[in-house]
Amino acid sequence: MGTWIVLVVLLVAAAVAIAAFVAAGNRKKADAREDALRWYERLGGQVMNLSGDTPAVRQALVDAGERYTAAGAQLERSTSVRQYELARETALEGLAYVRAARVALGIDPGPDLPPLAGARAGQLTKEREVDVQGHRFRAGPHPGDATPYYYPGGQVAGRGVPAGWYSEPWWKTALVAGAWGVGSLLVFDALFSPAWGDSGYDAGFDAGFDQGYDAGTDAADPGQDTDQGYDGGDASDFGDGDFGGGDFGGDFF
Repeated sequence: MGTWIVLVVLLVAAAVAIAAFVAAGNRKKADAREDALRWYERLGGQVMNLSGDTPAVRQALVDAGERYTAAGAQLERSTSVRQYELARETALEGLAYVRAARVALGIDPGPDLPPLAGARAGQLTKEREVDVQGHRFRAGPHPGDATPYYYPGGQVAGRGVPAGWYSEPWWKTALVAGAWGVGSLLVFDALFSPAWGDSGYDAGFDAGFDQGYDAGTDAADPGQDTDQGYDGGDASDFGDGDFGGGDFGGDFF
């Protein structure tokens, strides 16, 4: 009789522990969903209330709108904490583009955002202009007609691309493919390689460059595994890897 009582007590204790574990997991997932939804709704309000005619403003708002669409799709498909975290990251990326649009409009960019998961590559601090295979590329810390494409900074196929304004979105093919093409690598090296001396980025870029150099080189070698993925705000856990708006579809060179 005593053995049965002990067994029942153990079973009840196990059931209570399992129920508590499941409840804690559900609370964590609910919190992650609410956090992602908060940033998503904030992004939607900003996208709908901003407009501008200059190329830099228009492009930043296009990028923000694509992140809004992507974050919404991610939220609909999310079933885990990690997936909600990715949706949150996508929404935060969109808000980074909103801040860029506000800067280009000449108005207050608004409150600071939480740091993006992949934004460890520093930011541009001076104007850069280089020729690569007969084509001129520009980059700098400020928006302009010659540099209408903003990038919030992050790891792209193992290499850190600093935050700043660019003449062309030359990094986008690598975001989609998970590997750098030869042409994009030439642009990367021309703009940012330490071999070029003062490359116009802050010290935060150095660690990202050193950390990602080998991985990026391997990714560019067709004999290596090129499934690098895109870390930070993407839909990689959902199987399709796109941002919903066709933003990353074009080839470079």
